[in-house]
Amino acid sequence: MKNALIANSRGEDAMALATRRWAVVCLLIALITTSRGQAWGEERTSKQRALFETFLSEFVSVRPGEEGFPDSLKVESLAQDDSKDPQTIVIPFTNPFQISKYEVYQDLYEAVMGENPSRWKGPRNSAERISHEDAVEFCTRLTSILREENLIGETQVVRLPTETEWLYCAKGGTNTAYSFGDNPRLDGDQGTQASRLDDYAWHTGNAAGNDPAVGVLKPNLFGLYDIHGYLWEYCLDDWTPDFPGGRTTQDGLFRSSTSTEVTIRGGSWKDPYSLLRLKTRKPFPKAGGDDAVGFRCVLVEARAR
Repeated sequence: MKNALIANSRGEDAMALATRRWAVVCLLIALITTSRGQAWGEERTSKQRALFETFLSEFVSVRPGEEGFPDSLKVESLAQDDSKDPQTIVIPFTNPFQISKYEVYQDLYEAVMGENPSRWKGPRNSAERISHEDAVEFCTRLTSILREENLIGETQVVRLPTETEWLYCAKGGTNTAYSFGDNPRLDGDQGTQASRLDDYAWHTGNAAGNDPAVGVLKPNLFGLYDIHGYLWEYCLDDWTPDFPGGRTTQDGLFRSSTSTEVTIRGGSWKDPYSLLRLKTRKPFPKAGGDDAVGFRCVLVEARAR
C-alpha cells in the first residue's frame, strides 16, 4: 500500500513537472511568435513609409505667377448652345499647390486601400478599374496616413485635381492643342499613327495592350508624365456639359454631391490620337471603373470656406 502511494505521488510529480515544462515551452513559443510578428509589422511599416515618402518626392511644385507658371488659365468656353461662338475665358490662378508627376500606381494604391483591382498588374503600373468614389476615399485615407506619419502638415490635403487645375497643369504653360504643339503626326503617318505624340503618350497607334510602368515616355513642360493617353484621369468635378463649370477654384475641401457622373480628362491607350487633345473631356459614372481610367493627386493647403 505504501509503495503504491509513493509511486502515485511520483507519478503526480512527474505530471506536474511535464505540465510546467509544457507551459514554459508554450510561453517561449508565444514570445518568439510575438517577436517575429512585431518585427514583420515593423518591416511592413518601414516599407510602407518608404513608399509614402517616395510618393511625396514625386510631386511638382506649381507656383502660379512665377517664372514658367502663368497666373491664369485661358480656355474656350464649351456651351450647350452651339449657335454661339466660343469665348475665351480667363481663370485666375494665384495659390501655389503641388501635383504628382505620375498617375497613382498600384503598389501605392494597395498600401492605402488593401486591395488592387487593376487588370494590368505591376507595382509601378497606373492603378485602374477604380471608381471615382474609391479614388476620393484613397485620397482621404492617404491624407490621414501622411498626417499620422508627420509627412505632411495638419492643414494639408491630398485630393483629386479640379478640372481647371488639371488643365492648367496639363497645358504646362502652353496654348496648343497638345502640350508639345498642335500637330501630333509626322509626314508619312497613316491610320492611327501619330509619331510625334508617341514620345509622350500611349494611344491606339502605339499601345500594345499591356500597361507599362508610369513615366516611361516624355513629360510635359511642367514635368508631368502620361498627361496625354495611358489612362483617362478623374477630376474632382462633377460632370457638366458647359466648361468651365463645376469647381473652378483651387479648393482644399471635398464637396458632397448627388451627381452620378464626374469629368475625366486626357484620353487613354484605348483612344485614337484625336481624343488625346487637351480640350477633350467627357463624363464617366462615379461608381464605374475601367482599365482605361485612373487618377493622379494634388497636395494643397485646406482652406475654410
